[in-house]
Amino acid sequence: DCVGCLVELMGHDAFQVKELSLCTLMKFVELEAQYPLIKVEWKGSLTFPRELLKVVVDGLLPLNEDASLLISRFQEYMEYDDIRYFVIKAVTESIGQVMQKTKERPLPFYQQNVFSLISPINMPNKECDMVKFMVKQDNWEELKVSKLQAHKQAFEKMWLSFLKHKLPAGLYKKVLVILHDSILPYMNEPTLMIDFLTVAYGIGGAISLLALNGLFILIHQHNLEYPDFYKKLYSLLDPSIYHVKYRARFFHLADLFLSSSHLPAYLVAAFIKRLSRLALTAPPEALLMVIPFICNLFRRHPACKVLVHRPNGPEDMSEDPYIMEEEEPSESRALESSLWEIQSLQNHYHPDVAKAAAILNQSLSEIEDDISGLLELSAYELFDKEVKKKAVDVPLEFEQVRGLFGKKNDIFAEHFTLD
Repeated sequence: DCVGCLVELMGHDAFQVKELSLCTLMKFVELEAQYPLIKVEWKGSLTFPRELLKVVVDGLLPLNEDASLLISRFQEYMEYDDIRYFVIKAVTESIGQVMQKTKERPLPFYQQNVFSLISPINMPNKECDMVKFMVKQDNWEELKVSKLQAHKQAFEKMWLSFLKHKLPAGLYKKVLVILHDSILPYMNEPTLMIDFLTVAYGIGGAISLLALNGLFILIHQHNLEYPDFYKKLYSLLDPSIYHVKYRARFFHLADLFLSSSHLPAYLVAAFIKRLSRLALTAPPEALLMVIPFICNLFRRHPACKVLVHRPNGPEDMSEDPYIMEEEEPSESRALESSLWEIQSLQNHYHPDVAKAAAILNQSLSEIEDDISGLLELSAYELFDKEVKKKAVDVPLEFEQVRGLFGKKNDIFAEHFTLD
């Protein structure tokens, strides 16, 4: 009855009451682990109050309110390896029970609470790191709780059960941002995330890009076969990429994805051509970043320089063989085209853009430009830089006034001066 009352109080309006009831219940967990309420059936079995901890975890995951503050208070207990292990088990069980009833409909509060609880989990890297246990037992070494493999299996099962259900839109982004650091390294089989990443890619925008980042890690580090990767990245190139707030992240990841020198020339040429075509309507701050980006692609893939040096290119731009609407990079005929778009930008109204575009008229140096400082460039910074610029000589189109009437050889100029 006492435990029942405390669990009810975890849903109280006042945070202090919630916090006190949580701490009291966790004290009960600690004491019950030391002095089991039920008799140990056989020697060497684990005497951990799983049921009581499951009740606490259920109290931390209400369906209709945000419990992130209480969950952050609970995080100190997650430093214990045994508590963390059984919380992971309890969360997996809870997700199974709650999400089955929703029939594929997201539960925003519940799923956000689960994410708040499981996203900060610090998994141990080596078995020798697992030394902090709330419950000390004589036969600890023999039990699953002390094995890193068992922890990884439970961790993987928990995340897969959480991610197999449809998430609220905002949660996809949060999961994908921590995926490569906090989830994939601690999974036994990271390639099991392919289904989640494929679904996330279909959502569009920034979420698609972050999903491709996860897929790239699986391809690069875990030998995943995913033939459509570059086609999907290519399809993300639309006019919005130069205007959206995640532009810096997009180009940082695109730079990473296109860093391999083993990519075929037709593929890189398609990316160069599409970026150049979209650049015709881009703002100056984006152009100052994308032109060095394109130059870097030429440095990595010299075979694409045919786009710059094509002496017999079409005189009329309407005859450009490149097919912008083609979704398949290999069918876009980019290598047959020329980079007239960058030549047009050499006449841009912003002098810095015109200067940057003119670099392609010369032979490029072998050292790549560092674009990291340009990724976050904003229109405000550009304007501020222009305003603070000190002009030494201002070119004037008229003769400076000398004498009374201003004409150089005027007779009055010899006898009169202006004070």
